[in-house]
Amino acid sequence: MNDPLRVVIADDQALVRAGFRMILEAHGVDVVAEVPDGAEAVAAVRRTRPDVVLMDIRMPGTDGLEATRRILTGAADQPRVIILTTFDLDELVYEALSAGASGFLLKDVTPEHLVAAVHLVRTGDALLAPTITRRLVERHARTAPVGEAADLHRDLAILTPRELEVLRLLAQGLSNAELAQRLYLSDTTVKTHVGRILAKLGLRDRVQAVVTAYETGLVTARSPSAGERA
Repeated sequence: MNDPLRVVIADDQALVRAGFRMILEAHGVDVVAEVPDGAEAVAAVRRTRPDVVLMDIRMPGTDGLEATRRILTGAADQPRVIILTTFDLDELVYEALSAGASGFLLKDVTPEHLVAAVHLVRTGDALLAPTITRRLVERHARTAPVGEAADLHRDLAILTPRELEVLRLLAQGLSNAELAQRLYLSDTTVKTHVGRILAKLGLRDRVQAVVTAYETGLVTARSPSAGERA
């Protein structure tokens, strides 16, 4: 992709917006709009069609969760949404990830990490900090009621045993390289398995795969982490 990366910044703090704009524009990113609330974020996305939205989760009026839902529902050409938060264990962040956000950043993110993040999600990858994301999902994922859980497990039944194994390890924070090493597979084969899992379950990216693994009970808070299993 050689076209300039286009970003919308939504945050109710003017200094945060100005700081992020300065950092991104210094690295060749085109900030096409900056807005102070979720309703204006939705309007700006429809007007400017950005690649990535940096979305504050807590804003007056329409918050970042509702704005994310509106942006990622129904539109054919959806941007990637990165949630901005002051707290890494925020239930609203979990809800936004469930709604389709591609990851989240703490507001004290370094300039280098900010720039890398918007480029990463633009390529269709997910912004996963495994340890933080695992803690977040463990704390807020709600196991579905019995009937609903049965439906979810029927959905998982379309996965092969190998794909279930990949999903279980992916949800515990393993990267593709770590999955390949653990399962004695090539990186290309792992990428193929991950792609098939996302396609079969109708998931947007690895973040939603992690959420799904916890909500279906495939992985639980009591499951050993990758480090604990090694």
